[in-house]
Amino acid sequence: MEIIRKAWAGTGESSDAYVLVSPANTLEIEISSVVYNQYAKAIDKAVRETLADLGVEKGTITINDKGALDCVIQARVETAIKRASEAGV
Repeated sequence: MEIIRKAWAGTGESSDAYVLVSPANTLEIEISSVVYNQYAKAIDKAVRETLADLGVEKGTITINDKGALDCVIQARVETAIKRASEAGV
């Protein structure tokens, strides 16, 4: 799946994550989290696995996490990617 436009999913509420995706020539993942020191690696893994499952190889993925579970992060990333791709049209 290819990111062709900017899109987002989620909220800034507690236990949620706001995910913004936009087109880019390389893959860049930026993570900001209230639990960054404890869970940055787990968040990065959840994002990368979701991107791999969707076949996304390029784009800027910005995560603003407020303590979301992995399944929430994965759902937010998937939703944002689908909104940003041809599938979201």
